Amino acid sequence: MAKVTLVFAVLLIALGLIGFIGTGSQYPTSLIPAGFGMLLGIFGFLSMSPNESRRKLFAHINVTLGLLGFLGTIMGLIHVLTGKLGPMPAATEAKAAMSVLCFLYVILCVRSFIVARRTGKV
Repeated sequence: MAKVTLVFAVLLIALGLIGFIGTGSQYPTSLIPAGFGMLLGIFGFLSMSPNESRRKLFAHINVTLGLLGFLGTIMGLIHVLTGKLGPMPAATEAKAAMSVLCFLYVILCVRSFIVARRTGKV
């Protein structure tokens, strides 16, 4: 699961950088996905530990970050789906993209936790 975490970390960092550069580098809040990506990346590397309890701890920290990222951006996704982009459509679309990425990540994490529980592998 650590490798999947690193992939999503890179995707979120790219989303943040593209949003920041795409808006003329004038809105630092467009780097929020990059911040989440950096945290996921750091904890993703830490979850590669051979120590089982550390691996579990950082995997749970990562899924919590993913869930917080999803919950914090869900309104952006709702606005895109309903066509209400508002005065800053690029920001709304970036929130929607982050919401989708975080949702997919959380689903993959939960699926991985279930498989690990059933097989006895951690």
